[in-house]
Amino acid sequence: MANIIMFGILAVVILGSAVMCVATKRIMRAATFLFFVLFGVAGLYFILDYTFLGAAQLSIYAGGITMMYIFAIQLVNRRTLQGLVEHVKGSRAIGAALVTLAGFLTVTIVLLKNEFLFRACEVADEEVSMNVIGEALVGSEKYQYVLPFEFISVFLLACIIGGIVVARKEKEDK
Repeated sequence: MANIIMFGILAVVILGSAVMCVATKRIMRAATFLFFVLFGVAGLYFILDYTFLGAAQLSIYAGGITMMYIFAIQLVNRRTLQGLVEHVKGSRAIGAALVTLAGFLTVTIVLLKNEFLFRACEVADEEVSMNVIGEALVGSEKYQYVLPFEFISVFLLACIIGGIVVARKEKEDK
């Protein structure tokens, strides 16, 4: 019963923060609401007893990625962000609604076609050990993840260098 109550609380926090993240006009508030969404998702992992995923969610996404967003926001010139208000016309709103509907239908068809909803009820008999998870993370064979991690680390390094170059270029122009 306690898990259901905690799930309800986390669901309200996640949904409310997600709506506020896309509804606010202040970019730092959006980053703060994104932090609460990621923190709530980590809470869901902990409720499911996925401690490794919960810790990874907290350290990588809620900690690292959110801080990178905040640093990127701080690197951008404040005058650039002040005039950043977009006016949505009726035709764009209709187009956005159609794209959203098409995406929802695509996800629904894929879920029903591949029977993901019915397989989700099947639970493994035993928990996966940390050794198996560790070998999968550092392995380079099929269904192992060292190559995607390396690609993401190089991509993030390129983003950081790009941010530094943009920040230095603005200082030189002044």
